[in-house]
Amino acid sequence: MNVELRHLRYFIAVAEELHFGRAAERLNISQPPLSQQIQALEANVNAKLLMRNNRNVSLTPAGHMFLQEAYQIIAQIEAAATKAARMYQGELGEISIGFTSTAPFMPRVALSLRQFRECYPDVAIHMHQMNTKQQIAPLQTGRIDIGVMRNTLLPDNLEYQLLFRERFMLAVYDGHPLLKYANEGVNLEMLSDYPLVFFERDVGTALYDEIIALLANAGVTPMISQEAGEAMTILGLVAAGLGISIITESFTRMKLDGVQYIPLANNPAYSEVWLVKHKNYNNSAAAARLTNLLISNIVDENL
Repeated sequence: MNVELRHLRYFIAVAEELHFGRAAERLNISQPPLSQQIQALEANVNAKLLMRNNRNVSLTPAGHMFLQEAYQIIAQIEAAATKAARMYQGELGEISIGFTSTAPFMPRVALSLRQFRECYPDVAIHMHQMNTKQQIAPLQTGRIDIGVMRNTLLPDNLEYQLLFRERFMLAVYDGHPLLKYANEGVNLEMLSDYPLVFFERDVGTALYDEIIALLANAGVTPMISQEAGEAMTILGLVAAGLGISIITESFTRMKLDGVQYIPLANNPAYSEVWLVKHKNYNNSAAAARLTNLLISNIVDENL
């Protein structure tokens, strides 16, 4: 069987007009080729679809059934074409995003996700919470399209865009002696005598290396009393009075009873937040749209 899309369109025109001349005019072709194509269609489907004489054209029972099926086929093809165009333009599809635990507390990251969801509701966004180093392998294999992470050493097949830089802060529990420096800030050298709640090194958090280097540059050997892998767990341990912690500015948007935040004085250090993707992996157009939105929202604001 060799039924082509044009055969269906020709048949629909004749079935609706019930007149070969008007159907040919509607299709912008001459009448003899139209009659030949209808005959070829009937031969292909092995059924008489139209009854015609010198005066009238009418549908046979098989023709009535075929017309309804033809409508459905044309509608499905048009719907498929529309979906393909929307997916190509990034208005349809799905995106997988890796993000660190603090990414949702970064205002412009949250704003970009909300704006994207409002503009492209038919794009499914799959969020995967992973620390920085955990995102590397799925980015390389394409399991996630883009990653929002801290600065780290990347393999050659990944590339990054700097989104913004965050200051380091100090998280302390209510009543802590260092709160008297809340206005002017705390010098890192003051932390030598205080137990710290720290990130677990085993989870591969990039902040661990950054904070260790920060303390080392200030001549401080950290007295680590507790370790945890999640931001909220660290702040919970601080609230419980088990130590203080050095965190980045986005942590301060986590409002937790019993925890207060103090800036670090005379400290030019910062943590970089990157948008990372594969150099060669062909990400979807939707992922490209979200990437551009993140960059425009964040970089232009100089956050």
